[in-house]
Amino acid sequence: MTNRFLAVVNTAAGHGRCGKMAGEALEKLRAAGVEIDVRETHRPGHATEIAREAYEQGRRHFLAVGGDGTSYEIINGLFPEALQYPDREGGDNQSTDEGERPRLAFLPLGTGNSFLRDFTDRGAEYSTRAIIEGRSRPCDVLRMTHREGVIHYINLLSIGFVADVAVVANRKFKRLGEAGYLLGILSCLASFNRRAFPMRIDGAEEMDRRPCLLLTFNNSKFTGGKMMIAPDAEIGDGLIEIVRWGPIGRMGLLRNLPGLYDGTHVNHPLAERKAARRVDFQLDSPIDIMVDGEVLTIHCETLEVLPSAIDVMV
Repeated sequence: MTNRFLAVVNTAAGHGRCGKMAGEALEKLRAAGVEIDVRETHRPGHATEIAREAYEQGRRHFLAVGGDGTSYEIINGLFPEALQYPDREGGDNQSTDEGERPRLAFLPLGTGNSFLRDFTDRGAEYSTRAIIEGRSRPCDVLRMTHREGVIHYINLLSIGFVADVAVVANRKFKRLGEAGYLLGILSCLASFNRRAFPMRIDGAEEMDRRPCLLLTFNNSKFTGGKMMIAPDAEIGDGLIEIVRWGPIGRMGLLRNLPGLYDGTHVNHPLAERKAARRVDFQLDSPIDIMVDGEVLTIHCETLEVLPSAIDVMV
């Protein structure tokens, strides 16, 4: 079963587009000699259940057919169980699937496919070639511990303005894709809530209590489809790329909005970036977050990086 993939297909992704296109895309892979089993999801969280059950049965090769949310659910099915895999450099553990760390491939047929933007703008064409050619590279996984449990992700987690936009875009404009995200930005300009999110980075003596417009904790560069929120992020450097934008005003944000798409916003006087291994939060209550395209409300406690915990096919 070493080279056989379990394709987890979110037929609802992309407003149903994934369900219509998945069959042909999977057949193209099979025609190239890729062995694939298929499971379809039927409700939120189902991909997590499928991945966890398959991992416990010894599966290590997964194919996310959908968008960033599908990949996010699969990742949370694999971890924390996958933290038990042996070090592949420490002995002969290539002979069984149980001796391998997980491998995740992508067929980006959903609304948002931000993670793959680090590597290509050709989407499914590029990822299909990566699978056929067997291209993979190590990828960090970021782990957020909160009051109710733990979540894992490979793209980014945001709080503040970016999360506020995601909440509005998901609830009101999700069917519009990238245009809906832009409408979410414009909607949130009305409330424009700038506030503090007390946190301590890498055990610093002082807690950072400065008010800000947004904070993002990134493993890769893009969000919202084409928004390069963290231009210096690298998926396998063992670090969390933190991007902070201070209490910029409405007009300042509007003038600098194009910079969010080419990464130049980090050069703004009120912006800063920092690479870290751990972040400890001191929040009074749960907050809205956006993590890999999904919107949650959690009471954040600790964020840390799991270096090279998974292989991604890109």
